[in-house]
Amino acid sequence: MPRILYLATADARGHLMRAQLLVHALRQAGADVDVVTTSHAGCAFLHGFGIQARILSHDYAMQFDPRQNMLRQASNRNVAGYMANPTKMLRDIWRLQRALRPNDLLINDSFHPAAIIMGMLPPWRRKVVHVYGGSLREAVLGNFDGIGPAFFGPLFRRCVGWQIDAARARFEHDFAYALGDAVDLRDHRLPTPVAIAGPQPRTGRAEAAVYLNPHFRDTALADALCAGIADVGLSAHRVGEGYAASRGWLSVDPDWATHAAHADVIVSAPGMAALSVATVYGRPIVLVLTDQPEQASNARRAMQMRIRHRTVTWRGDALDFQRQVAAAVAGLAAGAPVSATLASGIVQAQARVDAWTDRLLALCATPA
Repeated sequence: MPRILYLATADARGHLMRAQLLVHALRQAGADVDVVTTSHAGCAFLHGFGIQARILSHDYAMQFDPRQNMLRQASNRNVAGYMANPTKMLRDIWRLQRALRPNDLLINDSFHPAAIIMGMLPPWRRKVVHVYGGSLREAVLGNFDGIGPAFFGPLFRRCVGWQIDAARARFEHDFAYALGDAVDLRDHRLPTPVAIAGPQPRTGRAEAAVYLNPHFRDTALADALCAGIADVGLSAHRVGEGYAASRGWLSVDPDWATHAAHADVIVSAPGMAALSVATVYGRPIVLVLTDQPEQASNARRAMQMRIRHRTVTWRGDALDFQRQVAAAVAGLAAGAPVSATLASGIVQAQARVDAWTDRLLALCATPA
């Protein structure tokens, strides 16, 4: 029986959503999969999808403000402190290596420093597999471009890139990749896995499916967003952990992808998962732009791929944001009917999950 240790960081929720999809698929294919993450909130999210996870530690995390703008200096300080403190990263490496002993693979989703270090060292590198979005890798490698001495950014890029490339294998994903993209035993390029949508929810079809990750906590932004959707006469299915105490919002919804596949329009930040749902199920999407490097890159890709979308940006003015949202939703909601895209989307989603499952299980069966 293949045995896999899956480490999914709890920053935002895209890594955890991908983890639960792949863990369920791998288990259905006969693998024994153990899951670890990096926060109690992450464990609670996975529990909502039927996945029991353990916490590696709380010490590694990116930092964001209540509107999902990345706090770069705070994030860099936290990562540097984590790596320099022997009671943090070295302790996590010790915990991971103990958990890894009976397993064939350690899946690192996405860029946890302890697993990156393990992936370059002889005792463990033959078992470590990195999973990441192409835009996230570029954001990580370019973190210090133009900052500090001229040599530091390129040096950081080369060193971290070498560490990532030293591992057993890499799975780079993107919402726009095709299943037929080139692949070898170490470098895989796959489309982001997507949940298989079910029939129309019993609660009725929401005309707008909204998802905001937990970094969104500003109630003024949420209120203006909801008002903009209501201004054009649409109902909304709203999910966001940061707004769980607000009326009409759900903290976690395992069926959100089904609501999104049946909706007239999706509203979300430009994360890889939301853009993948929009791409696979042919739904237009309103992108809530914030200062987060990889999501800004995803938004540019959406424009290049001519995905049907509009962008809105919070500038501190609730009425302005409400008007942006209303105009964007109104401009997108009269698109192709759901029935024209749902069936083909389900086929595509299943094919994506199957491709990931097959390749990960093949690595378990192939000597390093």
